[in-house]
Amino acid sequence: MLKAFIALAAVAAVSVGCEGLEPYEVNAPDDLADKIAEYEAEKQANQSDDYTEITITTAIVGPEDNSAGWWSEFSQYFTVPSGKKLVVEFENYGTGVNNWNNWNVCVSNPMERGGDGYSEYFVLRSDAYGWGNGDYNAAMIDFDYGGQEVNWDEFREKMQGAYVTLSIDHARAGYAFLEVINEAKDGFVITEKYNQPVSSTEDINAFLICDGSHFVIKKAYLVPSEIAEIADEDAVSIVVEGLPVAVEMGSPVEDIIAEAKATVTFADNSSAVVPNEDVTFALDESFTASTGKKTLVYSYSKTKQGNYGKSVAGYAMIEVTNPVTALEVTKAPAVTTYYVYDLPVNFYSTGIEVTATYADGSTGIIDNATLSFGQVQPVAGTQEVEISYAGMSETITTACEITAVQGTAGIGLPDFTNGWWTTFSEDYKIAAGESKVIKMQLYSDNLANWHSPCVIMRRADLSEYCVVRMDHFGWGDSYEGTVAESNWNFDTFASMQNMSMVTITVTNNGDGTAEILYNVTYPNGEEHFQKYSNIAVDGEDLQAALVTEESYLVLFD
Repeated sequence: MLKAFIALAAVAAVSVGCEGLEPYEVNAPDDLADKIAEYEAEKQANQSDDYTEITITTAIVGPEDNSAGWWSEFSQYFTVPSGKKLVVEFENYGTGVNNWNNWNVCVSNPMERGGDGYSEYFVLRSDAYGWGNGDYNAAMIDFDYGGQEVNWDEFREKMQGAYVTLSIDHARAGYAFLEVINEAKDGFVITEKYNQPVSSTEDINAFLICDGSHFVIKKAYLVPSEIAEIADEDAVSIVVEGLPVAVEMGSPVEDIIAEAKATVTFADNSSAVVPNEDVTFALDESFTASTGKKTLVYSYSKTKQGNYGKSVAGYAMIEVTNPVTALEVTKAPAVTTYYVYDLPVNFYSTGIEVTATYADGSTGIIDNATLSFGQVQPVAGTQEVEISYAGMSETITTACEITAVQGTAGIGLPDFTNGWWTTFSEDYKIAAGESKVIKMQLYSDNLANWHSPCVIMRRADLSEYCVVRMDHFGWGDSYEGTVAESNWNFDTFASMQNMSMVTITVTNNGDGTAEILYNVTYPNGEEHFQKYSNIAVDGEDLQAALVTEESYLVLFD
């Protein structure tokens, strides 16, 4: 400020002012000193327990041409102590191409991003989408599009130049309450709210993230938390996973709940995994004393804050059997041919029937959930995959015969740990008037539609025309005029992906457009297609590549 005043003093007859101060002429050293002291006093008055102004070190976040890629440009850290509420006001700008090309916010622990000990509580996008740690719950997102149904095309327009007021209240009870008010230039208001458990004592950090966007930070400050106490919530339901479908007679009852994981949902629609010691299982030695189907009842009687309250219950059916003495495959699985490259792949057990022989001489189809299946090895030819059952006293095995065919390439990882934009095929150059046909077997965890092959259309310098997925979705400059057609049943799309045979045909029409056709055959023989046409490209500079996430593609000729 002193430098600024001195610079202004060098300009004749210039009047300047500060907010809350009367305009004056800089005409004497005493006058200047008085005004500086007055300004400093006002500034110090704002640094109180009720209001603490935060110095903005990065006023413009991200390149102003919105060229920032994901996780490449960030605002400064805004630290929020327990018992304080952070408010950040900024202008939002983005490409307008995708919903997420706007503000994104991350709430983390107070460690340096990416450094030792750094961890994130949650990341939330402006389009009501997010992710986070084990406490993250998408059901807690409250998105209000001006009191009406969301129009996403309109949303992208209204977010350009929107004035955003983002607040994070770090309640002493150990919750972060986030509220974002987006006011469009025409006055239209879009709000987004979310809350999640965080440390009750440790500071939390918040920072903005660019993704085809940039922000102009106007001000930031801390005020006292407005959350005096957290309203408690009763439990409304409980689900327990990890229970066996069958156990042998005489099995220790503690083994039945050894892998149990109980998830409780509360009245505010939040949910949490609760300790097994807080769950009551109606279980004693009599449960496995005789054979037959038994009902295991479990219950939970605590509130969200851990106080005793309304009890909720559930149950599971568990069959108690005689010891298994032999296994035999009596029906082949739906798929017996596997394309392999250089890594083992999981055995596909759907459709297989394994018959067990029990100690009393009886036989019956055994539940596949009680069996363990080996992997298919990356060796061409006939193989036997081991199938095993872990009994009380011994492990019983049999085998299933399959055929392995050598593929030409593997993209992704067969344990499905490959993240987005990490595993790619080679680039296929496609000349004008020609097509490239790519055949593959898809191994997927079946957890999301996009855990399947995506096609990248790009130039030789790797700048992209567009990216399109198998599930009728894409983005990029050339996607704007693309025509998408498909015949999917999206109620079953994700669950049917694994072991599908996929043929992708990329055609350079030679007229400045290209098209992509997916032909997909599910393992049950059901056929579907996904087509993208009228993709604007330079016919003399076109190549295609595959990328996949949490899935594994084995290509073959």
